[in-house]
Amino acid sequence: MEKEEIKRILETVEQQVSSSILGGMEDAYEELERLGYIIIHPDSAHPSATITQKGEDFLENY
Repeated sequence: MEKEEIKRILETVEQQVSSSILGGMEDAYEELERLGYIIIHPDSAHPSATITQKGEDFLENY
């Protein structure tokens, strides 16, 4: 995943308390979770994600 794509997704998640995972974006969100930038909350009817401190640091230093 390119840094621009990471930045775009993280900015979307950061702007919301909990960002719904859009259909077709599951793989990208799972990759960001593996990198430690977000946490996926699969327990709801519509999985969502929140940004981690590491994700916030990425945005600040990008």
